[in-house]
Amino acid sequence: MSDPHQQKAFPVSWDQFHRDARALAWRLHGFGPFQGLICITRGGLVPAAIVARELGLRVIETVSIASYHDYKNQGETLVLKPIAPSVIEAAGEGGQGLLVIDDLVDTGTTARQVRAMLPNAHFATVYAKPAGRDVIDTFITEVSQDTWIYFPWDMGLSFQPPIRDGVA
Repeated sequence: MSDPHQQKAFPVSWDQFHRDARALAWRLHGFGPFQGLICITRGGLVPAAIVARELGLRVIETVSIASYHDYKNQGETLVLKPIAPSVIEAAGEGGQGLLVIDDLVDTGTTARQVRAMLPNAHFATVYAKPAGRDVIDTFITEVSQDTWIYFPWDMGLSFQPPIRDGVA
């Protein structure tokens, strides 16, 4: 993805994100029941917590895949933490009965990598862009490919770089 400052901006407040994540849970309710939830970290942590609460899911696992390394450009995907084998083994064939949650599907690169691990799981995101929409099963809001979503956890009164980047 190119520089977010040269794209359309879509700021999302905490209230709006919470409503959208609950709407996702409402939509997913008809596809269940699910045996467990796989959260794609880090972006999927917040919607996964909301969806898990709404659907009464207690088995929650994470898979950590990094594709944005500088908040501006999408690069090579790196699996930083794989899915626990015990969760995969407890699920049906190819992840049948598992729900995979992320905040956004952009190009679909991350979702495709997880889909290869769990081909029969149900994939859901709160937001979807056209280039990745075909990889997921359920989403709430579609935005154009040239839109940069400013999530509430990235925002203050202006963009807040992570503390690790040396900003106090």
